Amino acid sequence: MMQLGRAHSLKGFSITVAQTKFNYLNPSKDLADFQFITIPESLPASDLKTLGPIWFIIKLNKECEISFKKCLGQFLLQQQEEIACVIYDEFMYFAEAAAKEFNLPKVIFSTENATAFACRSAMCKLYAKDEGCGREEELVPELHPLRYKDLPTSAFAPVEASVEVFKSSCEKGTASSMIINTVSCLEISSLEWLQQELKIPIYPIGPLYMVSSAPPTSLLDENESCIDWLNKQKPSSVIYISLGSFTLLETKEVLEMASGLVSSNQYFLWAIRPGSILGSELSNEELFSMMEIPDRGYIVKWATQKQVLAHAAVGAFWSHCGWNSTLESIGEGIPIVGLLLLIKR
Repeated sequence: MMQLGRAHSLKGFSITVAQTKFNYLNPSKDLADFQFITIPESLPASDLKTLGPIWFIIKLNKECEISFKKCLGQFLLQQQEEIACVIYDEFMYFAEAAAKEFNLPKVIFSTENATAFACRSAMCKLYAKDEGCGREEELVPELHPLRYKDLPTSAFAPVEASVEVFKSSCEKGTASSMIINTVSCLEISSLEWLQQELKIPIYPIGPLYMVSSAPPTSLLDENESCIDWLNKQKPSSVIYISLGSFTLLETKEVLEMASGLVSSNQYFLWAIRPGSILGSELSNEELFSMMEIPDRGYIVKWATQKQVLAHAAVGAFWSHCGWNSTLESIGEGIPIVGLLLLIKR
């Protein structure tokens, strides 16, 4: 989102970012020309962890719909210039109702790929007709070669809850257009399908990280020491492993991954996010000692991923295949080993 804001800023637009405490970004000097406002809400900070992502998204949207209307109304009173457009994340669909209230132009922004959007839409249609059972092996007509059982569901909530989120995120409402962080040459058929389905202009503007540079906006502290370590390695000799900011693994899975890496005799850089190992209170240092990893391995809590993937020493990326990671890996020409763990993969 900050990359999108930077791209618009370079075209002369003034940028205001509305955020909640759950994705609060402390403005840096690099974003000094951005204005930040916080949407008031009363959800406990523990809700994201206790509810899981699907139920949390449902609750956050209900909580923020009224408060964002008030927030937007106050903001309009303070502005001397008209608001050109409200751009909102597809999963923050509460923003559409607020913008509609004040008759403001609206644009949906999808940080995922067009195919994921099409799959969610197909899932909603399937369950709206109560046809979810008995068709698992059938092909989805508009998404060949995917079968109905390939459509996204979530391990964090019942199918009904997932469908509720999918339905709300796939409705265009009164939006005038949609922009997607994707590349047309990768998703021609899905983009054409979206255009026909939504009947509004669809603009593939990715990969955004190449279109517009922005300062680091990770909610986790990035460890830059890994770049010094990479500088000492041979070209294309290192496997980089990072499984995203939401993925959870069992301790036995992590140790099995470590065993494979050690047996491969390959140099590797591994980003293991704190709290990402279920049922483990071990620190990365303690886990490191359990793995019996030789000098070929380097572990950090979080890495400067774009720098890592652009480094000459990196030859492969073991990834959860989140869309940003996928685009960054393709953009740098790094082969991916996929470990697909979440619904949109």
